[in-house]
This record gives sequence, C-alpha cells and structure tokens, in this order.
Amino acid sequence: MNAFGGDDAALETLMLPFASGALAWPRDGRTLFVHARDGWPLRAMPLDRLVCEQTFKPYADALQRGGLTLDANADEKFPLVLVLVLLLPPRQRDQARADLARAVQRMAVGGTVVASIANNEGARSGEADMQRLLGTVHNLSKNHCRVFWATLREETLDRALLDEWSQLDAPRPIADGRFLSRPGVFAWDRIDAASELLVSRLPDDLSGRCADLGAGFGYLSAEVLVRCPRVASLDLYEADARALELAQSNLSNANEKRATPAKLDYFWHDVTAGLTHHYDAVVMNPPFHQGRADLPELGRAFIAAAADSLVKGGQLWMVANRHLPYEAILHERFATVRNVATERGFKVIEATKASS
Repeated sequence: MNAFGGDDAALETLMLPFASGALAWPRDGRTLFVHARDGWPLRAMPLDRLVCEQTFKPYADALQRGGLTLDANADEKFPLVLVLVLLLPPRQRDQARADLARAVQRMAVGGTVVASIANNEGARSGEADMQRLLGTVHNLSKNHCRVFWATLREETLDRALLDEWSQLDAPRPIADGRFLSRPGVFAWDRIDAASELLVSRLPDDLSGRCADLGAGFGYLSAEVLVRCPRVASLDLYEADARALELAQSNLSNANEKRATPAKLDYFWHDVTAGLTHHYDAVVMNPPFHQGRADLPELGRAFIAAAADSLVKGGQLWMVANRHLPYEAILHERFATVRNVATERGFKVIEATKASS
C-alpha cells in the first residue's frame, strides 16, 4: 500500500529482481533507498541495514512508523554495497537524471543501482538514461512498470555526463529572478496560473495569524506579505522538503518593505494529518493528484484541516480546478461559501466559519 491507499506497483516491481533471484540482497554493508516508500514488497527484504531517504512528508512519516531508518539529508557514503534507488516518476526528466546521478555518486565501484518506473511515466527513457551513464543495463517488467539495474564500473561510467546531470535539479531563478525554484517542485518553472488567479482576488484586509497550506516555493505567501499589511504572522506548511527549503530562501527578505514585519514559520508537515495551531485566515491552492490520477480527497482533506484550524469567523481563501467536487465539504464545514471568480478553468472560493 502507498501513503494514499492502493497497491504500490512501482515498489513491488523494484523488488522483482531480488524476489526472482536475478539480484542478491547484499549480506554486508548498508543499502541506501532513495525516494523510499514503505510497503509489503519491501518487508520481504532484510531491513536491518537499510537507510532510507525521503523528502515527501507522508511517505517519510510512514517509514518512521514502520521503524525504518530515515535520513533525508544523509552524507554517508556506502562503499562496496548495493545502492537501491527507486526513481519514482517525477514531473521532470531533469529531476530523474539528477536523482540517478546522485545515486551513482553514493555508490562504490562494483555497486549496483536499481530503479523502478511506471511504463507510462517514462520507464524506457529512464532505462536509456541509465545505459548512457553506466553502460550495460538489465531489466524486468511487471505491473505496467519496468525495473532496471546496472553496475558501476570505472571503464563504462560517463563522468562528464555524471557531472552534468548532478547539477540538473539545482535551484535556479524564475519569474524574472523574483523566486528560486528547481525541477521536481510543483509548477517549478513558472507562476502557477491558479495561484496567480487567487492572488488577484485576495482582499488586502487579511489580518492576524495566517497560514499557507501547501506553500510550494512560497509564491502565495510572498504575495500575502506584500498585499496584506495587517498579517502579523504567516505559517507555511509544505510536505515537500525541497520546496519548503526554497520557500525559506524566497521569503528571507519578505519583510523588508513592510512597515510591521510579520513573523514567519515553516513546517515540513502533512496537512492531511491536521494542524496544531489556530488561524484567523488560511490561503491555499491544495494538491489534487498523485502522478497522473486525480485525487480530490487530498483537496477535501486540506479543506477539513483548514476548517479545523480556523478560529470563529476565520476565513479560507482557496483556488481549485473548476471540476473538482469541493462544494459539499465547504458547505458542511463553513457558515458561508462564496464563489469569488471562475476563470481559465479555475474557481476562487472564499469560505467563512461561523462567528459563534
């Protein structure tokens, strides 16, 4: 099962070489699992020397609940061991290549890198990339996914390509240099059109303690700080640690033009698990998909978390794709719900909690 329910086909396929005997799980040394996810296929392996990396909070929480060793920022080298890497289908090929390069940099000569990708997310391209970087590649297929692996050998490693790909997910300026972003982050190379529409409709009288749920690289929060001088504090919640790191950088000078600085806090947090603080206002462009599939229950969970965290009379300002079915939970959890704008396939909604 994955963090959102359902079978984890990519994880099961990743374990296929070991289950079939094509590869042996290492008896000595430690194994690194990049983009790790817990699940029954992983539990069939010896896990006492497994080190996991995961920057997505729901998966990281599941790994910790399962008692697995988690180190999202491990600098440890893994000499003479198998390096197990799950290249989950990212939104950009640049991130996949950077992940592969980083995995190879963590390997010792003679180590093995293993990757699993869904067929419709670029499995053949991923395998071709591994072959370009390392040489001979082996593969197996199952569950509409492909698992492929290669051994690190000095004579077949393309070091120039390794150096090039290792820089592909480095932060870079976007929006005429106003923000830093990086491949793999939501809408990484532009200002998201839905968020931009929400910003255009935000009132300037938001005040008190506010929160941005699913803050990404910080665009909505930056605009709140510019447009709403009465906001006293702003908490940014983001499940992707890589995005949250960018938001901290992007908002480092956000108070320079404010007459009264706002207190800023950053939370690497799964919003669907609920919030512990209470707010006068919440803004958000909630996620609604996993991979290619719509997952509107994610957006509904964000709405529920916002409703639970708002004080009496508190306001929610949100944007969503027009077709997403959020009205029922909005009317259930809020006293008033107003459709502020419907444009370009999006809807901006203001919802207010009862004042008593």
